[in-house]
Amino acid sequence: MRLMQRLRRASLWRLLALLLLPLLAIVTGVELWMTRHDALEAANAAYDRSLLGALKAIDANVSHASGGLSVELPYTMLEFFELTASGNVYFRVASSDGLVELGNADLPAPPAPLVPGVPQFYDAVYFGESVRLAAYQRAASADTPAPAVRVQVAESTRSRQEFIHRFVRRAAQRDGLVLALMVLGTAAVLAVALRPLARLAQEVQARRPEDMTPLADSELPADIRALVGAVNQQMARTQDLVAQQRQFLDDASHQLRTHLTTLQMQIDYARREPDAAQVQATLAALGSEIARATRSTQQLLALGRSDTAAVDCAPFDLAELLRSVALELLPRARARQIDFGIQVPEAALQAVGDSGLLREALTNLAANAIAYTPPQGTVTVSAAGDSLGWNLAVEDSGPGLPASERDALGQRYRRGSQAATGGSGLGLAIARSIAERHRGSLRLQARSEGPGLLAILWWPRP
Repeated sequence: MRLMQRLRRASLWRLLALLLLPLLAIVTGVELWMTRHDALEAANAAYDRSLLGALKAIDANVSHASGGLSVELPYTMLEFFELTASGNVYFRVASSDGLVELGNADLPAPPAPLVPGVPQFYDAVYFGESVRLAAYQRAASADTPAPAVRVQVAESTRSRQEFIHRFVRRAAQRDGLVLALMVLGTAAVLAVALRPLARLAQEVQARRPEDMTPLADSELPADIRALVGAVNQQMARTQDLVAQQRQFLDDASHQLRTHLTTLQMQIDYARREPDAAQVQATLAALGSEIARATRSTQQLLALGRSDTAAVDCAPFDLAELLRSVALELLPRARARQIDFGIQVPEAALQAVGDSGLLREALTNLAANAIAYTPPQGTVTVSAAGDSLGWNLAVEDSGPGLPASERDALGQRYRRGSQAATGGSGLGLAIARSIAERHRGSLRLQARSEGPGLLAILWWPRP
């Protein structure tokens, strides 16, 4: 775990040193082991030929012509073989009946039984020295009752080991040089490959804080263009968010300044007015204006939260959501003599979304319907769901909206032509923003029966 954390925090150069160098060292070690194995096979193949030649020379001088066993040793050939072997040379000639024993009688026996006419090569230790032996057994002749003859020739492996050591040493030097060149080449290629990233970092560091223009990717490699494209996309989203926040601050300051100015004018008027009845009327107007300012502030805060708050999706009960909104708005509906009700799903309906934000959206939709529906009217809040998603609906018997205004409503501070005074035009904007945060939409349409408006907030399943 600590190694993975170090690798994630390491630079590309350190990552190269921690991963590539050990890997190259392992590959080089395996290659050297294979080189030594190949060198040993090559040395045995080369030196065993001379060993086999000495074996056949001795065998060729074995004769049964006199009815017994006679051997004429090729001393000249053995001396030459000893010189080429760069060490001691041993031989043994013995009959199968044990009556004839020439040379070094205690040479190690072959590890496996000899097949007549087939030489056998093997390694052994003789007087503390590593030797290579060749053994051969002449097949007994059917015409001659002479016993079988076994011939063994051995030589020191000193010359073979020296050859292998030289071969492996040169291979190690060659592989070390190749490894160094690979490391230097990789470092050089990596330095060239990282140069565009260095230029990109310098360009970003040299930018002003307010500069959100897209980064140029025309001179960057294709692999880095995807990263630059993602950064440009994130910068565009950040720019939109900053512009949205600036617009929010401008709108909020305008709304609050309007309410504060109205309150100040009413207070100044109340101070100058000597009539107590007029003062009471002014105080009532002050109370209404404070209520409107409070509502506007709450809506502004809700709008800011709907734009920036993280959407915490979790299962919740739609029926419980409808009941909580109805209990909150029922006093307001009764004060306006409006029949306010809910249609709860027959079976328990679980939805997945941010229940807090969706409750805020439904509250604003229902509050708008109550505000614009005339007395003795009806407002109904309902919920439904299917295999595609869920929806919250608010249906009222108010004046409704012309088809030309339905698409425009939902933008901030945009109000309908039949809207009552005192509103701020933020209710639908809050609901639309929350729907979009849930990857859904807000639809406004006429009622199927009679005048009025049907607002549907729909969002899909995760």
